[in-house]
Amino acid sequence: MPKTQQYLDSRIVDKINQYIAANSERAVPVTSYLHPAELGKKLNLKIPDAGCSQEELYRFIDLYLKYAVRTGHSQFFNQLWSGFTLPGFLGDLFTSLTNTSMYTYEVAPVATLLEKTLIQKMGLLAGFSDPEGIFMTGGSNGNLLAMMIARNITLPRIKHQGYEEGSNLVVFVSDQSHYSFEKAANILGIGSSQVIKVKSDNRGSLIPEELKLKIEQSLAAGKRPFFVAATAGTTVLGAFDPCDRIAAIAHKYNLWFHVDGSLGGTVLLSPQHLNLLKGIEMADSFVWNPHKLMGLPLTCSVILLKEKGHLFRTNSTSGTEYIFHEDESGACDLGPFSLQCGRRVDVLKLWLSWMFYGNQGYADRIDRFFELAAYMEEIVQQHSRLELMAPRTSVNICFRYLPKTHRNINDFNLRLRQKLAGAGICLVNYSYLGKNLVLRPVIANHELTRSDIDLFFNNLHATAEDLL
Repeated sequence: MPKTQQYLDSRIVDKINQYIAANSERAVPVTSYLHPAELGKKLNLKIPDAGCSQEELYRFIDLYLKYAVRTGHSQFFNQLWSGFTLPGFLGDLFTSLTNTSMYTYEVAPVATLLEKTLIQKMGLLAGFSDPEGIFMTGGSNGNLLAMMIARNITLPRIKHQGYEEGSNLVVFVSDQSHYSFEKAANILGIGSSQVIKVKSDNRGSLIPEELKLKIEQSLAAGKRPFFVAATAGTTVLGAFDPCDRIAAIAHKYNLWFHVDGSLGGTVLLSPQHLNLLKGIEMADSFVWNPHKLMGLPLTCSVILLKEKGHLFRTNSTSGTEYIFHEDESGACDLGPFSLQCGRRVDVLKLWLSWMFYGNQGYADRIDRFFELAAYMEEIVQQHSRLELMAPRTSVNICFRYLPKTHRNINDFNLRLRQKLAGAGICLVNYSYLGKNLVLRPVIANHELTRSDIDLFFNNLHATAEDLL
């Protein structure tokens, strides 16, 4: 028998408020890390045959919150997203409460109009005079769809007849680009080995002359270049590729020009830093993840196209008569333009947040991120035990600690990072630049202050001294 209808009570509201408030308490750990086997025992991962009581449900929620990573904490610098915002949270809450899908206007009337409105607004910000677009499940799928559209334009018969023998398609990306391009090439049958990595400079930006050289080499080898992607905000260095110069090359060789702005797309909202995206209006497609620097709950991602028609031609198919009807609202249906059928409403949290903070509020936020990142960079440059490993472009800072006596610097920095994380002091990610391991804090939490950054470095130095 189904259980009695449950309602939210004051205890749940209290749990939510207490969790939010604790994010700003420095004594609260960022994470309470346990080994997977140990955590499994704490959680007692068994589904009961007869179900459980509401009290037991609440107790499990307490455990979940205790061991979940606090991504809204002031010492969480690990990913390209961080922080908590009330309108974003409310958007996700009421999205789940209404529990609809984005395939037809009939079942998602308000959300459909919101999505169409924001696609228009975001496209115009990118310089597309008559844009189209769709919300995606993340930047990786946006990059996949952009490559798929370009492939179908290059090989018009492929949608229905499959690959032609000797297609030899090749893709060009920066050597600092996201791994999703190789995944997309695999999924689309192009082959991950046909993704050509183009050399970047010391800031992590693609070198246009190297791109031109790679294209010429591919043509000489009998390959068929068709797609080039610039990155606006690389994952490790936060670098921006020169869109204007890449666009000129792409147009010369008749390549589809895509920009992966998963991280850096939000810079469009800052007049002060808009120059980093110079030439974005010459792109054919553009991916932007508001769940990063706009501070929204995961996921909220958009692909924008300069010209209308590509989404429908690429994604439409037969056998949809049961859901898409030719009536007065059918013209507003977004389902035929999407890779998915059922699709979560991700627009409400973006709409509420943009409505709440406004254009100026987001411009100020981005400018503040850059100011704090510059402050963090300055601290690194002025300390004798810290080494900046690459010039900073945006909100990522790559550095390492130089121990006095320890010979294996990579090993020391990895142990330093792991000890900070294991103790719940802070969570900061690491990567490699060449053979050098670097720590890579990211400024993405809109509540961060200089004192939070000071605390980060104080904890870093204290923990490093303990390891020596």
